[in-house]
Amino acid sequence: MSAARSRMPAAAHEAAAAAPGTERHWGKTVVQALLKLAYPALILCAWRWDAPRLVGCMLFAILWLQRCAGNGPVATSLRRMSALDWTVVGLLSCASAAIVVTNSELLLRLYPSLVNLGLLIAFGATLVRGPSMIEKFARLGNPDLPPGAVRHTRRVTRVWCAFFVLNGAFSAYTALYWSRASWSLYNGALAYGLIGALLVAEVIWRYLVVLPRAARSGAA
Repeated sequence: MSAARSRMPAAAHEAAAAAPGTERHWGKTVVQALLKLAYPALILCAWRWDAPRLVGCMLFAILWLQRCAGNGPVATSLRRMSALDWTVVGLLSCASAAIVVTNSELLLRLYPSLVNLGLLIAFGATLVRGPSMIEKFARLGNPDLPPGAVRHTRRVTRVWCAFFVLNGAFSAYTALYWSRASWSLYNGALAYGLIGALLVAEVIWRYLVVLPRAARSGAA
């Protein structure tokens, strides 16, 4: 009985010590989620403001906050960035800075196309040097991917590259020929609906085709 009593304070102390860490984890998750939503929300609202320079400042801030906030000290976060990361971030930083300097609505409208270009560079580079981007994501939940799953993740990465090409080209078309409100609606909402549809389609294909096929191969 006395041993049980002695363990109870220790357990309570461990739980109390773990609580702040859990709160910090949730805090970082919330911050990261809000920053991911900040970009499309900003583009969706941009048509209401006749202030490209202000939007450019916000784009620059969001870009760097996404890479620094929630990942520990800024210096540690920046040290994790590869040369490719710096290339993409540099491209978007120069674009947002150009919007601030020129106050150009056209440059602002072309910014989503540059985001697609940056994503194409990031995903496409992993197809050259490996592992593919989708394989990296998949290994976060399952480090021991079978060869069939690795091939599937590579194919999915190619699909995403094709999507970024098409979406980036269409985004440029909206920037040049659509009204401000229509451009904002597509690049701030509809494009993300397409991304969600592609994600859902990939999950359905994986569970209905890829995984059953891998199970049959394993059984054989």
